[in-house]
Amino acid sequence: MLRYDTIIRDPVHGDIPLTKEEMSILDTEEMQRLRNVRQLGATYLIYPGAQHSRFEHSIGTAHLATRMINSINFERDRRDDSRLDGFDQHGERIVRLAALVHDATHLPFGHNIEDQTGLLPRHDIPERFANMLSRNTSLGRALERTGAKEDVLSILAPSLVPENKRVPKFWKDLVSGTIDADSLDYLKRDAMFTGLKIEYDERVFSVFRVDRPTQQLYVDLGRNGYLKEAVLSEVIRCLEARFYFSERVYYHHAKIAAGSLVAKAVEIVLLENAVTFEQLQVSTDAGLFDLLTNATINESGSRELLDMYLRAIKRRQLPKRAAVYPVYANTQAQEELVSTYFGAGSANHRRRVESEMTAELQKLTGRLIPFMLYCPSSKMQLKQAKIMVHWPGDEQLTPLSEHSDKVPRLLDLEQSYGRMWKFYVHVLGADEREMKLAQQVCAQFFPDVNNVLTREDNFSNARSSSVSDAAKEILK
Repeated sequence: MLRYDTIIRDPVHGDIPLTKEEMSILDTEEMQRLRNVRQLGATYLIYPGAQHSRFEHSIGTAHLATRMINSINFERDRRDDSRLDGFDQHGERIVRLAALVHDATHLPFGHNIEDQTGLLPRHDIPERFANMLSRNTSLGRALERTGAKEDVLSILAPSLVPENKRVPKFWKDLVSGTIDADSLDYLKRDAMFTGLKIEYDERVFSVFRVDRPTQQLYVDLGRNGYLKEAVLSEVIRCLEARFYFSERVYYHHAKIAAGSLVAKAVEIVLLENAVTFEQLQVSTDAGLFDLLTNATINESGSRELLDMYLRAIKRRQLPKRAAVYPVYANTQAQEELVSTYFGAGSANHRRRVESEMTAELQKLTGRLIPFMLYCPSSKMQLKQAKIMVHWPGDEQLTPLSEHSDKVPRLLDLEQSYGRMWKFYVHVLGADEREMKLAQQVCAQFFPDVNNVLTREDNFSNARSSSVSDAAKEILK
């Protein structure tokens, strides 16, 4: 059993015990930075209580990893089944350390900056972990002193460790799987601080097993040949909770607009070489805004835009939706929109279109009203139900997703993620008259997609007439 030396009071889970070794990790500069990096980025502008940080989330993830481990070991020992495996003290120690540092590579407002600008590598790629846990950081040196660095890396970034030296796969699955300690903490934590009554049942901690022959983490859905409906329901309930958060928080239209402001501001300073990735990596939320405010921008147009974005953030002046192109109204166009505007390879084209649309609207209004395009992946944040299960009657473990034809709730969940997809066009600072002109510009640049915010009788001629002709009608 691990020896705990410190107890931290957490608002979500209560008292959380930590070892002396874990405290030495938490007390590094890189981990303390996470105290000032909000878990949900710009969401606090929509849900004021969402001020919780990645620091306490990291501690909560380590705590829930132990809860899952205790349950797995309890079932192994209770059943005395040679096919069941579990964790020894060393395994628990490594998993907890990996859980503690799993978010160390996150930038402030990282998801918005990485996903929307296309200028930075994702936080979870091996290179980011290699740098963060190197001897050049206090965190890397502290982890090296534990003698557990290679094992921790084999959980967080397996490709950095030779295959014959990697830890068992089920150790990794406990930290980064379909349903894992990470998601079980942030779902409960995000619910508390956004005030949303979206919860999973605590019983889910008791459904996990480890298969000794394959060394896989799985959920046992069978007993004496029949399906354990209650266990299946708890698993799906966790997946549903994540979907509801995606719908209500992660992809909330105002949250997307707020995140776009931050992303566009960072995009400017990166393109102008006024701020480096290395500076972003060590920044806090407040530190990022200091970098943006004090950045030296030589190009006057870029400086004007940056100042507009920063003023809007400070005043909570969120961009407005000029156009929304949901998949249900644009099924045929979705694939082309995603291939054109999603991902790092599309970033230059997206910026060019935004600039051209902004220039067109400026001709009509005489004012600088920036356009911002937002295109998510066609799969949104769908976390495929890849968790392994033992389905009654099957000899082998299989991914839960392979049984969606037998589980209507699971199939509906997969389809619901797809239906959530929307392509947004935002404008910053437009009044009612200018918004109508902005929508005409949208109709010109996206003539073959349906904007659900515009009435057909008002804009039926937008695709056949020029923007200037339509503008004359609006300005009458």
